[in-house]
Amino acid sequence: MTTVAALQIATGASLEHVLGFEAEIRASGAALVVLPEAVLGGYPRGEPFVRYFGASVPVPGPEVTELAGLAARTGASLVVGVIERDGSTLYSTAVFLDPGLGLVAKHRKLVPTARERLVWGRGDGSTLPVVPTAAGLAGAAICWENHMPLLRAAMYAKGVEIWCAPTADDRDVWQASMRHIADEGRCFVISACPYENTGDDPFRGGSVIVGPLGDVLAGPLRDAEGLITAEIDLDDVVAARHSLDVSGHYARPDVFALTVDERPRDGVTFLR
Repeated sequence: MTTVAALQIATGASLEHVLGFEAEIRASGAALVVLPEAVLGGYPRGEPFVRYFGASVPVPGPEVTELAGLAARTGASLVVGVIERDGSTLYSTAVFLDPGLGLVAKHRKLVPTARERLVWGRGDGSTLPVVPTAAGLAGAAICWENHMPLLRAAMYAKGVEIWCAPTADDRDVWQASMRHIADEGRCFVISACPYENTGDDPFRGGSVIVGPLGDVLAGPLRDAEGLITAEIDLDDVVAARHSLDVSGHYARPDVFALTVDERPRDGVTFLR
């Protein structure tokens, strides 16, 4: 058995506030902790772009190094939503931090939603990692990416065992989506949602941990910051996939085919 966790914390939290949960993470014994979308940098709420740009972080960069230090001190792999600055473009990104190796991977959100498109760029297929952790093979889909069936199919085919879902969606129906993905992919799902009760656009939380048959193991946590934890056993994934493996014995490659382009799509290519 292994302990996993979701840390419910405000979007746009200060780095110091995130680091302030060190003792609680360490005491939980969690091998993997997922944090919400846009923890560093914040969710866009119509503030001046220059100010919002200034709150973003490079990946790698000093803030990510600090988060890597948190992973090292707690012994937990971390999946953290940040607003990544690359040149003059911002991305909603999930960074994967290993206790021994530091920053090992990142995933950029493929499709920003609604007003997010005014400020965030789109990721490409080059950042769709599945990362080994002490808790299992972990992948990430950010917020409404979880509603993209072909993205889910690609991640299932990569063998994801722990589906990390940093989000800013605090609706009740989100719980149904997380339970469906766990049951469809026969994987554990850890969704971390922000909680904040200030301003005109509050988040109620709703962080949840779900088992590979869609059973809720912890949460949803509402109306408070905090850490939720659950004990998981990867043998449950093996047992669940005996009856349903959507990229294996339940697939029909003679009828359906999916091609995933993992090449980086840079705006400019220099040929020499």
